Amino acid sequence: MAGKWDRRSAVESIDEAEAAVRELREALTRAGVVLPSLRLDLISCAYEKPRPLVEFGRCTVGTARKLTAVLQEREKKASEER
Repeated sequence: MAGKWDRRSAVESIDEAEAAVRELREALTRAGVVLPSLRLDLISCAYEKPRPLVEFGRCTVGTARKLTAVLQEREKKASEER
């Protein structure tokens, strides 16, 4: 029975990671940032007990600057709310 639970846990872990990638992609898109290489790292899912990692990949300098601007704007708003 433990083996079945482990497989179910593994599937749930991977499903959760896929959802996180999807949610991150959607949030970044709403902020005007596109990371074309954003995906789930498949090798990290291949272990008996997967520990999924999110692969951010590479991006252009323009995209890096846009992401920085979005994060800085959020940080600015958060500090104004304090």
